Amino acid sequence: MNLSTEITKRFRENIQTYTIILALIVIWVLFAVLTPNWAYLQPQNFSNLFRQMTVTSFLAAGMVLVIVTGNIDLSVGKLAGFVSVVVAFFQAKVWNTILPDQPVIAAALSVAIGLIVGMLFGVLQGYIISYLNVPAFIVTLGGMFILRGGILVITQGKTIPANQPAFSEIAQGYLPPWAGWVIAGIVVALLFFNMLNSRQRKQKYGFELASFNMDLLGTIFFSALVIAYIFIVNRYNGIQVPVLLLAVTALIMAYVSNNTRFGRYAYAIGGNREAARLSGINIKRNIFLVFVLMGFLCGVAGIALASYVGYGTTAAGEGYELDAIAACILGGTSTLGGIGTIFGAMIGGLIMASLTNGLQMLNVPAAYQYVVKGAVLIIAVYADVYFKKNR
Repeated sequence: MNLSTEITKRFRENIQTYTIILALIVIWVLFAVLTPNWAYLQPQNFSNLFRQMTVTSFLAAGMVLVIVTGNIDLSVGKLAGFVSVVVAFFQAKVWNTILPDQPVIAAALSVAIGLIVGMLFGVLQGYIISYLNVPAFIVTLGGMFILRGGILVITQGKTIPANQPAFSEIAQGYLPPWAGWVIAGIVVALLFFNMLNSRQRKQKYGFELASFNMDLLGTIFFSALVIAYIFIVNRYNGIQVPVLLLAVTALIMAYVSNNTRFGRYAYAIGGNREAARLSGINIKRNIFLVFVLMGFLCGVAGIALASYVGYGTTAAGEGYELDAIAACILGGTSTLGGIGTIFGAMIGGLIMASLTNGLQMLNVPAAYQYVVKGAVLIIAVYADVYFKKNR
């Protein structure tokens, strides 16, 4: 089989994945043409675009497994918002009094509290859903209202500052350009190592191997993307700290979902719940852990939100749950359960951020922005149903 034939075959096998990547490229080109002097793809806006996707994408990374198991979590936006105001409260009103000259320690303690709050709420919701058999839709809808009330209680209707220097670095900081190139070198080396190691393992266990040229072409392509990204962001201020944190989170979540028993069980439960039960999978325990993990990632998102915005507000986290769900679905996560990837959700999150950013740059009224994003989501769901039916 020659290289062109193999490329065509791989494209057909992964048509949904390549379609969303193509859609992202089309969106970027369209907005670049519509904005003056191609401002949409200028280094500063390109850097801001990736920063803007981080909070939604942290939530989407956890939402993939929630949807894969056949559940939904409507509380993630407000949980991230609640964590953000809790963290802002401690930064502004507790640590400033107790640790006025220790900004790094104060920031570390705030991060720890945010993660604990998110995880504890995930434990509570997960227990009710998995062990008390209350539908996830109802539990998380109720959780959303509870968290909305909790935000109003903590803020007392006022904005709480969380713009202390050390804490702000979490979502507003940059790495120096040389660090970006070091990271690029490490990532490229890992990509080639992974390609060679994967081929070796497949050969060892007798799996069919793609042609070496095909694997090499794919690795070179992704290496080029990494280098291009570093080159562009280094022309502004360097790699954004929250984007680096998101990349690490996405890699860990991808490994968990693809290479651990916990991740494979989640897909088995969503694919065929009864078959999973008969296979001896502890469904209650696994769904409980999925929601605990979702709560933890809400904690991460809430910390990033407080650091990025610089404040804890009464409207914190509003609508983020919808963006996270949309990012997952745009990225190929099936609403019927059993199918979805972390990589796809990251692309979906980038599409959502790209649409929002581009429409704002074109001064499109907020009302029409919602219309556009809603239409894109409906088209994505239709595409999901279409591809699944054809398979």
